Amino acid sequence: MIEELAGIDIRENEPLKKYTYTKVGGPADYLAFPRNQIELERLVKYANRENIPWLVLGNASNLIVRDGGIRGFVIMFDKLNLVTVNGYTIEAEAGANLIETTKVAKYNSLTGFEFACGIPGSVGGAIFMNAGAYGGEISNIFLSAKVLTKEGEIKTITAREMAFGYRMSAIQASGDIVISAKFALKPGDFEQISQEMERLNHLRRMKQPLEYPSCGSVFKRPVGYFAGQLIMEAELKGYRVGGVEVSEKHAGFMINVNQGTARDYEQLIAHVIDRVKANSGVTLEREVRIIGEDIT
Repeated sequence: MIEELAGIDIRENEPLKKYTYTKVGGPADYLAFPRNQIELERLVKYANRENIPWLVLGNASNLIVRDGGIRGFVIMFDKLNLVTVNGYTIEAEAGANLIETTKVAKYNSLTGFEFACGIPGSVGGAIFMNAGAYGGEISNIFLSAKVLTKEGEIKTITAREMAFGYRMSAIQASGDIVISAKFALKPGDFEQISQEMERLNHLRRMKQPLEYPSCGSVFKRPVGYFAGQLIMEAELKGYRVGGVEVSEKHAGFMINVNQGTARDYEQLIAHVIDRVKANSGVTLEREVRIIGEDIT
């Protein structure tokens, strides 16, 4: 254990497949779970000083970690999960579960967050990719975020500076890490909010293969098309590589049905892109992130 970081929950050579939504991923040299901003700053400044690579996984929902794992520090925000309400504003730490955060909004009769009631992942990850569903996006309610820069400094980013686009935000390029964020909601009726969230969750259960490990929606929506429809038209529903297959329930999802690996995911993604291109002329673009090292 690293003496200088004593007191921080750090696990050496920890398999990341224990934590990812896909249930794939090799080991992290050091997997760290900071409890607060001070511990996070200690980790990042130590890593920078010692020239050790580091990255934040959020809670590892919309990504695939390769089978060779990740060198250096991998930081997870599971313990940075406080959610508070001040008037019509919700402030959530980056590790807060997004679904649970929408429930906090509901219990306080605040409307605007319903679209995210079934999106897996963390608040930080949702901001990183401007997560959205059923006509809503994080950018619609985002006020500001406190971020940690690559140099280990804390600063605040406004909605304008975040430069949101479709599944895009400025921090994807800057490398800044969201620590917490504020969202502007509106007063609403508890029953109406509850009914809308139940309706959206019912739609999600009907359409998506929630019973299997997956990385969520694999591809961005092509302009004028739906990725799942294009994959279905290419007759790829149920197509499998190793233990990973294109879901029969929703072709836009790839599910881990039998101890699949990251390499299975990557090969299946590549095959789907090629087949869809050949069938429709449309080139699918990945929404899911792929990180880490391959097995040599």
